[in-house]
Amino acid sequence: MFEDGRVSPARRERRRGRPEQTPTQRALGLLTRREHSRKELTRKLTSRGLDREEVVAAVDRLADAGWQNDHRFAESLIRSRAGNGYGPVHIRAELNMHGLDSEAIAQALAAYEGNWLENARDLLRRRFGEDFASDPALRRKAADLLMRRGFDGDTARNANRFCAED
Repeated sequence: MFEDGRVSPARRERRRGRPEQTPTQRALGLLTRREHSRKELTRKLTSRGLDREEVVAAVDRLADAGWQNDHRFAESLIRSRAGNGYGPVHIRAELNMHGLDSEAIAQALAAYEGNWLENARDLLRRRFGEDFASDPALRRKAADLLMRRGFDGDTARNANRFCAED
């Protein structure tokens, strides 16, 4: 044990009774739980004290073997966020934070098979009910909600207008 209370890696290994995992094994463990972007996987592993060069090499090996794929990660995140009521503007920003380039983001958003307008309408129905359109204050709140959730102005207007006509 170190003076500051930390446990040495050798002692931790003896205490657990199993050898320390390699960066590839740790990365694979993370990828079996859910998809990760290359940048996110590298950040997580280096923050756990692993050598950056070894981590990059491990992530490269896993990407070459098909275990890590940024395109698959982007599609998964888009489906997840769209299902939770987020729009393309929000999702684009989140994918950008995960280190994907703008071309990959555009391809993944174009490949999304859902309908953004229907997603916006569903969100409004869930949040405000079926008869919110008669109240102008609720319609403004609905439009604000859609804008905060990452829908563009046209989609917010059309979703609000559609619900008013129902």
